[in-house]
Amino acid sequence: MNTNTKYLGLDLKSPIIVGSCGLTADVDKMVEMEAAGAGAVVVKSIFEEQIIHDIKRNTHMVAPTDSYGDSYEYIAQHVADDSLNKHFAMIKEAKSRLTIPVIGSINCFSYENWLTYAIRFQEAGCDALELNMAILPYETSLSSDDVERTFTQIINTLRKSVSIPISIKVGTYFTDMAKQMQQLSWMGIQGVTMFNKSVQVDIDIENETLKNASFLSNPDELHNTLRWVAILSKKMRCDISASTGVYSADDVVKLLLAGANSVQVVSCLYKNGVDALREMNDGLCQWMERKGYESIDRFRGKLAVQPNDKASVAMRTQFMKYFADIV
Repeated sequence: MNTNTKYLGLDLKSPIIVGSCGLTADVDKMVEMEAAGAGAVVVKSIFEEQIIHDIKRNTHMVAPTDSYGDSYEYIAQHVADDSLNKHFAMIKEAKSRLTIPVIGSINCFSYENWLTYAIRFQEAGCDALELNMAILPYETSLSSDDVERTFTQIINTLRKSVSIPISIKVGTYFTDMAKQMQQLSWMGIQGVTMFNKSVQVDIDIENETLKNASFLSNPDELHNTLRWVAILSKKMRCDISASTGVYSADDVVKLLLAGANSVQVVSCLYKNGVDALREMNDGLCQWMERKGYESIDRFRGKLAVQPNDKASVAMRTQFMKYFADIV
């Protein structure tokens, strides 16, 4: 069976790619992923907050003028450059050892660093760039218009500054998800990843403190991704990479039928190991053979909401079938 496909204009031998995570900060591990059938890897994100943390740790967390005076800026820049250089050296090594596409990932909060890091990723040889735009509506002063302007500003600037394909990774915190995603796809980006995994918060009731819940997704979370991929895949002008809750070959098939161009896995690899990639690819091939599909293009999007159909009607029909036994 031919599982070759295209994502962000890149040739992939499999639609199953490894999303940004701690596993993709290790070149040896990425080599294992390629051997197990990964179509591409998204390297671990550069987090702007991590760079700032490194600066504070290396300057003993003092205020700029407390001990270093005018030299603080120089020291801070040196620490930041050292952290970045290690990251980009890892990417260059990955590019030299892998034959599959290597996609960079950025997660920032300041406008300037989106641009700075994007250029560095391109110079390091990345085949594409995924912008992890985890802009969450924590502040009451932040409106949906503010979020839209931030997306627009960052995307427009980076499109003018780098030549490699750009994808954005988004969360589910949109009041008008369908409209917003379609409008973003009109801005000349090559892809959207649905969805990023926001921090899950829990409470330690004995110590009365906040704590992090598990960062891993679970299979039940697939259904939300499946819904939005099916609604939007025929109405976007860019590719869709489906993420969150992908644990089996069946999940991959479902997302491809809904119209995804690629499928990202992370949590499954943490729980089941890199060999899960091989099992997913084998399962995909077995399903295609059983159904008589010689290529992914023969069935991709078969169950997506069609361009002229109203998604509300399609989803309402499914709702009625489930709850009212209408057939």
